[in-house]
Amino acid sequence: MAGHSKFKNIMHRKGAQDKKKAKAFTRAVKEIIVAAKTGMPDPNFNPRLRTAIITAKQANLPKDRIDNAIKKATSATDGINYEEIRYEGYGPGGVAIIVETLTDNKNRTASDVRSTFSKHGGALGEQGSVGYMFRKVGYIVYEEKDIDKNKIIELAIELEVDDCIDEDGVVEILCNTEKYSETIETLEQKFGKPLESEVKWISDIMVELDEENNEKILKLLDALDNLDDVQSVNSNCKFIN
Repeated sequence: MAGHSKFKNIMHRKGAQDKKKAKAFTRAVKEIIVAAKTGMPDPNFNPRLRTAIITAKQANLPKDRIDNAIKKATSATDGINYEEIRYEGYGPGGVAIIVETLTDNKNRTASDVRSTFSKHGGALGEQGSVGYMFRKVGYIVYEEKDIDKNKIIELAIELEVDDCIDEDGVVEILCNTEKYSETIETLEQKFGKPLESEVKWISDIMVELDEENNEKILKLLDALDNLDDVQSVNSNCKFIN
């Protein structure tokens, strides 16, 4: 199957996020609340909620917090309403960036995202300005040292995933977002918890950076990732190792 490994790029983002456990929990809770509000509170009949719960478990969010988030979403006394807003823009070196947010104050969020882009040499664009370069996929990674790579590739093909990449000591699996829950659950039953799994935006149009812009884009991505209302930050840059 054709490969276009993004693993080295994504490990930078994962490394930063692993140090922010509390924020990872907050993001997971917010997504569960929104998913439960926009559909049925039963994950068996709400694919988005099912995915949100899987993501929360990957972040090691305790079960009682998952249950409480669902109860909060369905409570008549819960007055919190999060709005989903996606921002698109460019960073140093022409890197395309997609920022997904969940906010209860869109004016605050827009101001924070815009000023962060500007402060770090980027520019916020209109929605759609870079989105055409990306596609949203289920993304699952296993380290080859932890699994039989031939067996996991065979199972991935049986599950009719979009792509399976054997490269840099890992196996990356890309699947349709609608099949993400089924795919990750089947893989986990046979091979255990993956190194990484999430629903994310990826691009086949990657931008190579020089050393100066490499440092600038790292600072911009980290600053965006640190904003309270931001759920995810995705770009099409190739980091310098």
